[in-house]
Amino acid sequence: MFGNTGSVLKIMSAEFNKSTLIFLLSSIGLIVFPHVYHLPVAILGFFFLLLGWRFIGIWKPGWLPSNWFVLLLTVLGIALLYSQHRSVFGRDPGTSLFVIGLALKLLEIKTERDIYLIIYLAFIVAASQFLYEQSILMGAYIMAVCCVLLAVLVCINSLRPQTLPALKTAAIVIAQAMPIAGVLFLLFPRVEAPRWMLFTEEPQTRSGLSDSMEPGSISSLGLSDELVFRVKFKGAIPPQAQRYWRGPVMTLTDGRQWTQSANRHFNRFLDQPEFTGTPYQYTLLMEPQDKPWVFALDMPAKYSSSLSLNANYQLISSEMPEKRAEYQVTSYPQYNTGYITKTEYQEATQLPGKPSGKINQLVRQLHGFDSPPETYIQQLLGYFRKENFYYTLTPPLMEDNPIETFLFDTRYGFCSHYAAAFVYLMRVAGIPSRIVTGYQGGELNKVGNFLEIRQAHAHAWTEVWLQDKGWVRFDPTEAIAPERIEQDINVDRQIASGVVTFVSPDTKTLAAFNWLKGVRQLWTSADYNWQRWIINYNSLSQLQLLASWGIQNIKVMLYWMIGLIGLITAVLSWFLLYRKQKATDRVLRLYNRFCKKLVHKGIIKNDNEGAKDFAERVKTQLPEQSEQIDQITAVFIKLRYGRGSNPEDLKRLHQLVSLFKA
Repeated sequence: MFGNTGSVLKIMSAEFNKSTLIFLLSSIGLIVFPHVYHLPVAILGFFFLLLGWRFIGIWKPGWLPSNWFVLLLTVLGIALLYSQHRSVFGRDPGTSLFVIGLALKLLEIKTERDIYLIIYLAFIVAASQFLYEQSILMGAYIMAVCCVLLAVLVCINSLRPQTLPALKTAAIVIAQAMPIAGVLFLLFPRVEAPRWMLFTEEPQTRSGLSDSMEPGSISSLGLSDELVFRVKFKGAIPPQAQRYWRGPVMTLTDGRQWTQSANRHFNRFLDQPEFTGTPYQYTLLMEPQDKPWVFALDMPAKYSSSLSLNANYQLISSEMPEKRAEYQVTSYPQYNTGYITKTEYQEATQLPGKPSGKINQLVRQLHGFDSPPETYIQQLLGYFRKENFYYTLTPPLMEDNPIETFLFDTRYGFCSHYAAAFVYLMRVAGIPSRIVTGYQGGELNKVGNFLEIRQAHAHAWTEVWLQDKGWVRFDPTEAIAPERIEQDINVDRQIASGVVTFVSPDTKTLAAFNWLKGVRQLWTSADYNWQRWIINYNSLSQLQLLASWGIQNIKVMLYWMIGLIGLITAVLSWFLLYRKQKATDRVLRLYNRFCKKLVHKGIIKNDNEGAKDFAERVKTQLPEQSEQIDQITAVFIKLRYGRGSNPEDLKRLHQLVSLFKA
């Protein structure tokens, strides 16, 4: 009998190890899988090769490598790591090091301790994914794989490991930990790491506005729905025609390309802008980009301390542009920038050469040489409006003398063509002018009540300096396609068709009931709040939030944190212990009932006598009922002291005690 029992235990142990290993290796594969987008192919190939080898080893243990061969694989992994990264420090080399170490450790599973080490290492690899991506989907995925890892731990500590009950237990553990995690997230002091301690990332090329402009440079962005930034207003949202998001200002030109001024010293001589009208207060959430540019509503007056205003009234951030960042800005739609400096005047009237006779004739025809600037501006806008000019995303190529070719030959162009031609004709008349690039418009997300500005909203307009008014915005595109300024772009249709498309009032009503667009806006709204309140929750955000709760210093904050964690722990402990005590009491009642049946035979359990010892003594007096006594004792010990008990065991104990007759 004992020999058969030993064989059964060996078989159960083998099955337990097999099922647990399959569960463990599957979860490890899920954890490393998202890194296929970040780590070198050679590193991932090395990992999945060893993972597959370990899977085969479940059924073919003899195929697993010896210790010497594992040492050789370790040397190979280190060489592979160095060949791919030339270092072990930094985000990518460090992540690769953990992945290689995890793969090698899989080949050394001999004891339960090895499985524990692998699981703890897998938690580190799972957390490293947040160094690359911090979206809602990635957060949910990592939460899911961590639940699977916890389920593996539950299986290891169960007498009869079962996948679904283990997953359920792991999910309950995570749910119980969430309140404490939330308190720690909100109240634990947040210390910002110094910049030199942050991981350096490989520069990524992103589409967007450039620090120079030439024909076609902005029209290429019209077919991109890539998100640039989102804006949440405190109060009313400005009308479509006032949504000019200021970016780089182009002043110098060689006749084809327009570039920014290299002179950054004249800003100390600038007049302070005078603001009038009602201001707009809003929060900008910038997406990662290549340049430290922040696109504020024209014209910014107040802004976050990490921002600065350059000589062209463009906001520049001191933070890393490749990270999402949030800024508080106040802008006024009405302003007066004051006088013009000598440097500004020289650069804003610069021409690449002597204008041609046709250009001079056109300026003379529009009274550019003999009328006030305001009159000439209206004449030029009327010329664009009345002549056969067209607004298109795909203008013909204009390699040589593009401005003159556009004005007199093709007459097909995008906003950059009209802005360049307008400024050039202004300068021929001796009027200071320049090109401003940025974004215009923005799609309203009705779910979150914020604006989404995408690359398709890229735009170019002009500024003309007028006496007693300063720099004044004029948008020549409005003369050709006023709907571009007054209506929002239909980004999806524009990308699909390649033709400039706008959201008319009729289609706007239909779009509001389009469920696909509603789902998209719901998702982007959730992502916006995730980025604002979770990812961008830094020390400043924490101070502002706690101040609104009346928590003014770190001492009070720690009191609140300890008090809330203590309260949550007490509630969870009472709930768990109460339920356990309730179940345990029933187990004891059933066992005591069994002992009382034995009292009638004169068999009394001593206080210092264990259940097994008592059972052995009872069996000597009731040998014919030894099997029943063993069964009752085994189930009682499992329920009272064992791991992996379930409600079926309690029912079985009740049944065995009821059937037992002394």
